[in-house]
Amino acid sequence: MPQIFRIGPYIVYFWSNENEPLEPVHVHIAEGRATSNATKVWITSTGKALLSHNSSKISAQILNSMIRVIEANSEEIIEKWLSHFGEIRYFC
Repeated sequence: MPQIFRIGPYIVYFWSNENEPLEPVHVHIAEGRATSNATKVWITSTGKALLSHNSSKISAQILNSMIRVIEANSEEIIEKWLSHFGEIRYFC
């Protein structure tokens, strides 16, 4: 579970085993530690972050702020995805 960065008490991370075939670029967000019911955010080829689901029930205000941080760091996230998984697919 590679942690990409931390935003206050929340971690932004990839699961190491992201299914076969590899899913498009995305991150998971959870409070404190990685969990199977984490919030999932897709990242497009243009760096836009799109909410897939908010399973960890992060408040809208915090989630909107976190999405802006993810978008601001999308280039770094995509580079880390490529380094970790060796290939990239985009949601759209």
